[in-house]
Amino acid sequence: MGFLVGVTVLWAFSFSLIGVYLAGQVDSYFAVLMRVGLAALVFLPFLRPRLLKGRQRWLLMGLGAVQLGVMYLFFYQSFLLLSVPEVLLFTIFTPIYITLLDDALFGRFTPFYLATAALAVLGAAVIRYADVDSGFWLGFLVVQGANLCFALGQVGYRRLSAELPDALPRHSVFAWFYLGALLVAVPAFAFLGNAAALPTTGVQWGVLLWLGLVASGLGYFLWNLGAVRVDAGALAIMNNALIPAGLVVNLVIWNRDADLARLGLGGAIILAALLLNEWWVRRRSAEAA
Repeated sequence: MGFLVGVTVLWAFSFSLIGVYLAGQVDSYFAVLMRVGLAALVFLPFLRPRLLKGRQRWLLMGLGAVQLGVMYLFFYQSFLLLSVPEVLLFTIFTPIYITLLDDALFGRFTPFYLATAALAVLGAAVIRYADVDSGFWLGFLVVQGANLCFALGQVGYRRLSAELPDALPRHSVFAWFYLGALLVAVPAFAFLGNAAALPTTGVQWGVLLWLGLVASGLGYFLWNLGAVRVDAGALAIMNNALIPAGLVVNLVIWNRDADLARLGLGGAIILAALLLNEWWVRRRSAEAA
């Protein structure tokens, strides 16, 4: 859980950094390529190819292609269609996707996880509830594409990790994850990118360096590591903890309007969902013992 909380704080800055300094200014496909390429550079020195079998290697690359590569393509496009708070609002369905996908991949159905995830969705909706008209539906669908890719990558990594030996040093194989994402990012920029919209300021380059080396490079490794060490319910809830965290950063640093009462109430609901989930897991463990 500590990894998930730490990365939540780290990623809370990403939404505003993208929305303020990159969206509509820097080509989104180039931004994706930079983030993925820099993240790969972080882990390439640690790569030990022989530690994974061929099938496992391709699976990890496939997860990177989906969770990072395709997800980023959707994610960056969403900032061209929506504001930062709206992007945050439309991510509230990710916990539902995680619980359903996790049960599907592990061959089970856990109604309680779905209930706590729905409670977390309610908390997120309280924070950023707003009436939306038909002009927002395209943005909504783009964000849902990103949400599905992110959820599938997390659950898929949990499934793959269950097959790997506990003694395997995860940092020695995680470069395959980013190399898989590069298989998406490179052709996307080559065929769809706009070379005339590259970064022009030191701030933009600095933001890309931060997002690539820290938010993506360190962040996705620790997030997936944390995803393996918690149950699906906690993982689903932590996905929505990004919403209040992102809004706090957006409010404090960029002085955007936010309803503090809604923020507090929604955050309390998400925390209650997490605590309820932890209580249920401990109770089930005690009964099994």
